[in-house]
Amino acid sequence: MTAEPRKMLAPRAQPRDAAGAHDSRRPSTLPDVMMSDQVRRLALASAIAGGLWTNGVLLDRVLIPLVVVGQYRSATSDLVIEIAAIAISAAMFLYACYSKHSPKTKGDVGLGFMLANALGIALLNTWDSPPTGHMMALSWISILILVFGMVAPANPRKMLIASLAAAAMDPLAVWVAHLRGFEVPSVAFVLVMYIPNYICAIIATLPSRVLHRVGRKLREAQELGSYQLIERLGAGGMGEVWRAEHNLLARSAAVKLVRPEVLGMSNEHEARTVLARFEREAQATAALSSPHTINLFDFGVTEEGTFYYVMELLLGRDMESLIREFGPVPADRAIYLLRQVCHSLADAHARGLVHRDIKPANIYLCRMGLEYDFVKVLDFGLVKSSTRKEIGETTLTSPQMTTGTPAYMAPEVILGEEVDRRADVYSFGCVAYYLLTGRLVFEAETPMKMLLQHVQAPPVPPSARSELTIPPEIDALVLACLEKDPDKRPQHAEELLLAACGCSCDAWGQPQAKRWWQTHLPDLTGPLTLGERDLRSGRQTFVAR
Repeated sequence: MTAEPRKMLAPRAQPRDAAGAHDSRRPSTLPDVMMSDQVRRLALASAIAGGLWTNGVLLDRVLIPLVVVGQYRSATSDLVIEIAAIAISAAMFLYACYSKHSPKTKGDVGLGFMLANALGIALLNTWDSPPTGHMMALSWISILILVFGMVAPANPRKMLIASLAAAAMDPLAVWVAHLRGFEVPSVAFVLVMYIPNYICAIIATLPSRVLHRVGRKLREAQELGSYQLIERLGAGGMGEVWRAEHNLLARSAAVKLVRPEVLGMSNEHEARTVLARFEREAQATAALSSPHTINLFDFGVTEEGTFYYVMELLLGRDMESLIREFGPVPADRAIYLLRQVCHSLADAHARGLVHRDIKPANIYLCRMGLEYDFVKVLDFGLVKSSTRKEIGETTLTSPQMTTGTPAYMAPEVILGEEVDRRADVYSFGCVAYYLLTGRLVFEAETPMKMLLQHVQAPPVPPSARSELTIPPEIDALVLACLEKDPDKRPQHAEELLLAACGCSCDAWGQPQAKRWWQTHLPDLTGPLTLGERDLRSGRQTFVAR
């Protein structure tokens, strides 16, 4: 009988008011992804506004005088207002695009931008020719309010206040004209004339309300236990990886979502069984104590059946992208990195776990505090027990699935034979080969041909395929890992670690690693701060494969 899984989504914490009572109101701010979209729309709105004001200058100063020769003369005050509006629009565009202020702050500044445009329109309407008692034309401020409400809607309350203030610019400008000595209509007539402004101000809050309702639903969908999904970092065959933040602690994390269909669930019984396995595997992963294994903070399953892991968020580059960009590494640095990989795998192997998907994309080179080239091994979420008795109970993959990557897959995995920790040793040899040469052990036109070579073809020594100097002892270690017969390989990662520590390449250390990072990855070597670091760049995040 499958045990009932106990780890489910943690209840969402409700905010409390000053008296300590729960407040049922949802946060009023939009999720970051929607706030960023709002800022982009705000930049677009400012560009459009600048274009319209520029069009006004061309009409008043170029096109209309050409058509109405000798009968039209644009007022100097109009030109001053239009040029000022163009400058404000350009400043708003640059601010929205390049300022480091938060999207919320930019949205608030955008409301001020709308008011500035409304003031400019109102002054154009009244500065040289105030309205008479017979003018009932619709003001451009009404259109401004409606367009701004649809293009860059803010918080509904703020939007209403700003829109009403913008609507009042026309009556205010008429009052200013009265103070300047112009004859203007009565107060009652002016209020009636500009009623459309106020109607549009109320209508402008509707898109904002809809947007915030959608944002609230998106925020609820993004809540996983105590974590809030902030930004998607990548996607792959297993699912997606998101940057997340803890609701109470000032800590960022990486959340990996595993799609249910990947785990082979087809009915409720299988779902319950897989959930129980998932819990046991996550607990086993969390028990790993090597500093070179990624830390698992939490795990669970959403109401839709999507599994998720909450892991530490790393600052650095995965080995695959690093070698692809900078080429193979010298032997002394390779051994420095491989020893750390061995340390992580040795801890797993000592606990009876097999990783089954060791590859460069799952090995991360990090900056950890003041240390550089600090290795973290990822994706222990699909480990498998090395005890045949437990294979049917503890693997998260279905019996029909073959986990792994063709370029790094051991022959026994390809042939469907019994798999144990020696399969990780073979994959480790493939990783070491790629690290030293920048090339795969076997290269082929199709995955099937590559798999056949792993089963049948003898590997060429790394030193024969690299321009860098590779000592014979490292050649021998890599080739020992790549033996077709598992019995001829090192039998586990602890044996690998001892062999790697026995290699005499010790010229690489923290001074050399720090210099390399300062030269090639300077963005990741700056001062450490307590605030949140910008993690949007692909070079600073790991992705699901």
